[in-house]
Amino acid sequence: MPGPKKFDRRSFVKNSLKAGALTTLSVSGFPTIVPASVFGKYSPSNRINIGAIGVGRISREHDMAETLKYDKARIIAVCDVDSKRLGEGKTYVNDFYAKKTGAPYDGVTMYNDHRELLLNKDIDAVLISTPDHSHAYLGIHAVEAGKDVYLQKPASLTIAEGRALSNAVHRTGRILQIGSQQRSSTQFRYAAELVRNGRIGDLKMVYVGLPGDPSGNEEPEMPIPKNLNYEAWLGSTPYVYYTEKRVHPQNDYSRPGWLRMEQFGAGMITGWGAHHVDSAHWAMNTEYTGPVEVSGTAQFPQSGLWDVHGVFRSEGIYANGVKMIISNEIPNGVKFEGTKGWIFVTRGDYRASASDPVQATSNAKALTASDDKIITSVIGDNEIHLYKSNEQHGNWLDCIESRLPPISPVEVGHRACSTCLIHHIAMKLKRKVYWDPMNERFINDDVANSMLNRPHRFPYQIKGLE
Repeated sequence: MPGPKKFDRRSFVKNSLKAGALTTLSVSGFPTIVPASVFGKYSPSNRINIGAIGVGRISREHDMAETLKYDKARIIAVCDVDSKRLGEGKTYVNDFYAKKTGAPYDGVTMYNDHRELLLNKDIDAVLISTPDHSHAYLGIHAVEAGKDVYLQKPASLTIAEGRALSNAVHRTGRILQIGSQQRSSTQFRYAAELVRNGRIGDLKMVYVGLPGDPSGNEEPEMPIPKNLNYEAWLGSTPYVYYTEKRVHPQNDYSRPGWLRMEQFGAGMITGWGAHHVDSAHWAMNTEYTGPVEVSGTAQFPQSGLWDVHGVFRSEGIYANGVKMIISNEIPNGVKFEGTKGWIFVTRGDYRASASDPVQATSNAKALTASDDKIITSVIGDNEIHLYKSNEQHGNWLDCIESRLPPISPVEVGHRACSTCLIHHIAMKLKRKVYWDPMNERFINDDVANSMLNRPHRFPYQIKGLE
C-alpha cells in the first residue's frame, strides 16, 4: 500500500491562490495570513526563496537589507552559529514583512548549521555574509547543493580556495554573484568606460587607495559565550582561544575584530582592495588575468591581538606594461593616469554599512578628472559600453531568473581577490615575486607558492585542498 503523498508546499500555495484571495504562508511558527494582492505577480510559487547564512553586521545593514526590497525574493530562512544573532536575524526579517504586509508575520526558519539549511529544497538561493575565511567553503557547499549564491567579497582567504570556488560554480552551473557592489555604481562603470574608450589616452598608471586598519592591544582569554558555537565559527582555521575582540561584539553590530586578523582575512588589502582592484581591472580590461610581477612593503604589528598590515605600499606590473600602485597613503578610490589626462573615482557618499572605515565627507565628489571635458563626454553608440546594473542584489535576482551571467561573476571576483593576495604575499615576503596568471603559480618560487593555500582543520576542509 503506498505511503502518504509528500506535502508539496509550492503546489499547495499555488492551488490556494487559485481558490481564493488569501494565501497562507508559514515556514515555522504560526501561519500568517496576508492578502495575495501584496505579492502581485510574485506569488509564493513565483518567488525566489532565499536563506541568509550569517546574519551579522554586513547582512543586516547591506545584504539582507538590500534583498528585502525586492518583491520577487523572499527570505525564508536564516542561519548563524551565534544563537543570539540567529534569533535577532529571524526577528529582523519577520518584522520587515510584518510592516510591509500590515499583518503579523512568522515565516522564517532558523538554522544553526548551514548544511541543514542547504538541504531545504524550498530554498532557491542563499546570501553568504560570513567572515572571509569561510567564504569559499560555504560557497562551494551552496552551489553543490544546487543553490544560487550571493557571496560577500573577498571571494576567498587564499588563491587556491578561490580557484576551487570558481571551478565549483562553473561545474555546477549555478549563478554566483560576488558582492563587489561598486560595479553597480554609476561612477565606477562610467569611469571604466571612459578609460576603455581612450578618453585619457593610453593607460599608463593606476593608483588604488585603501583605508587603513589600526593595531590593537593584547586581549585576555574569555569564556566562550553559551550562544556561540565557537568551534564552527573558527571552521577551517587553527584553534585559538576565544576573546570577544577576535570574533564579533556580543551586544551590538559594530565592526567586528576578525577583520583585523590574518587568520580570518588579510586586512584592507582584500577587505576594500577586492572592491577597488576589481574596479581597476574593469577599466583596464584585465578582469580575467592579473599582474605578472609584484613587489611591496608593509608594517605589521609586532604585538597585540590584531595582526593585519598597517601602512603599506605595493606595486604590480601587468603584461601590457600598465603599473598599479596600491597603498593606504593614496586617497581612497582609484585613479587612472594616461597619456592625455587622468580620472579619479571613489564611492562618494555611499556606504555599504554604517561602520565603513572612511570619512564620507572626504570622498563626497565621486568622479573627477584632469579636464572636465573628459567627464562630460558622451560614450557613443559605436564605442565600448560595459555591463549596466542599478543594484548588485537586484542584478543577482534578475540573473537567477534569466540564468545569464551576473555583473560580478565568480571568476572576475576570484581574479580581483587573487591579485590582492599576490600583493599581500609580496608584502609578507618583502621582495618581488613573479606571477603566471594563466597557471596561477609563482615562477620559480617555492616559498611564495607555499602561500597559495593553507592547512584546513578537520572537518572543515575543501575537497582537494586538504
